[in-house]
Amino acid sequence: MTATAAAADSANGHITGYGSKGYRSYVLVALTLIYTLNFIDRTIITVVAQPIINTFSLSDTQWGLLTGPPFALFYAIMGIPIAMWADRGNRVFIITLCVIVWSLMTVFCGLAASFLWLLIFRIGVAIGEAGCTPPANSMITDYYPPKSRANAIGIYSMGVTIGGVMAQLFGGQLASLEGETFGGWINALGLGFLFSGVNWAEVEGWRLVFVIVGAPGILVALIFWLTVREPPRGFSDPKSTVPEKAGFFEAFKEFGQKPTFWTLSLGAAFVAFVGYGLISFQAPFLMRVHGVSVAEAAMNYGAPLAAVAAFGTFAGGFLSEKLSPRFPSVAAWLPGVGLLIAIPAYVGAFLSPTLTMAFWLWVIAAIAHYAYLGAQYTVSTSIVSPRSRATTVSVMLLIVSLIGNGIGPLFTGMMSSAFMGGIVKKAGLEEAFANFNPGLCAGRIAELGETGPALCSAYAEGLRQSMVATVLFFAIAALFYFLAARTYQKDRWSPAT
Repeated sequence: MTATAAAADSANGHITGYGSKGYRSYVLVALTLIYTLNFIDRTIITVVAQPIINTFSLSDTQWGLLTGPPFALFYAIMGIPIAMWADRGNRVFIITLCVIVWSLMTVFCGLAASFLWLLIFRIGVAIGEAGCTPPANSMITDYYPPKSRANAIGIYSMGVTIGGVMAQLFGGQLASLEGETFGGWINALGLGFLFSGVNWAEVEGWRLVFVIVGAPGILVALIFWLTVREPPRGFSDPKSTVPEKAGFFEAFKEFGQKPTFWTLSLGAAFVAFVGYGLISFQAPFLMRVHGVSVAEAAMNYGAPLAAVAAFGTFAGGFLSEKLSPRFPSVAAWLPGVGLLIAIPAYVGAFLSPTLTMAFWLWVIAAIAHYAYLGAQYTVSTSIVSPRSRATTVSVMLLIVSLIGNGIGPLFTGMMSSAFMGGIVKKAGLEEAFANFNPGLCAGRIAELGETGPALCSAYAEGLRQSMVATVLFFAIAALFYFLAARTYQKDRWSPAT
């Protein structure tokens, strides 16, 4: 390319985007794949929740703690400095490094010898995953011009729900593996000498899930590093923009004075509060209330529900882009509409006496629920200049993480334990409950004695009531999205501001 052609390409970047259309598509697919891996490794623990609960004899409150506050706290703490680095450094390198870190930590989760070690390795996953979304969103805004960003970010955001599908498919299938079977495969491949000290008969299926799912991320990271180019900052914005590198306080000054940022962040946080609470206990709910196995919960219900959620994410981005000429603030208020539809659908699913009815109501709820994902990135990146986008997204994710992932699973777990305790007390089963082993409810209930059926029923019903209580917080989230829509147009960034 001649110097004249390069200059012309740069000048037209806000119309054409960075690189060829084919290469932009490749980069978007690569980033979406990485975001998919991000959520596979993040949510795989929820697929094998009940086996882990049984292995370490955890209460629902303890499980909520494991999947909630520690992960969220470190995800939030590391998110801002990594995002500031992304606003100044090479984003391709940052993403590559972070993928390697979280992939290794996922593998180590399968080696955890205790609840404490599993908690430590989950924190490691959180630290790595904190470096994915802010630099990825910043790169997308430099690769794609403004008119194409909503759809591009919507496609990227599908990594959340596609990751959910893949986690359910792989996790459910692998969890049913026996250690001896897997050990036989290793020996058949001629790799048995690498694991000569392992007694495969004692290896639980959920441990294999973490190792097998986490390891491929290292290879993906290396391919990303070798094939993706770092785009010039602000390339796809009008050239009157000066893509200076903003410090944290400069970026905070820019987005902090815009009401849309705060209402959007709180809306997304309360959606995450519900979403993380539900997903953390989805498999246990299906197993306790409807009596399905780990593999059935994941393959027959978890994977299809995650797939329709992915459709909801895509539909939200697609509708926002198509309706924006007529309704300029649609990206901000459309999620609120979806959440109001999701509330009665979810409640009906949790209270349904049959699994078939519950599943179809859950499908409707998931589509309406996940229409919000693309919007939170589209709106947050459009209210600030290119120099501050990664930091803006990271602060939004900090709020989302602390309220959503930090409190949601713990709230659902605590409410489940509280509701179960109330049911047990009302039935006069406190003494029997003191020695209750929930792992016996599936197939070995006779070992619990004559109080076994009542205790297992309370174990299931407490979680059912907790899921219903959790989903009602969608009403608060919807309110914040409608408030964001009122100020969105006023707060949108333009080169003249």
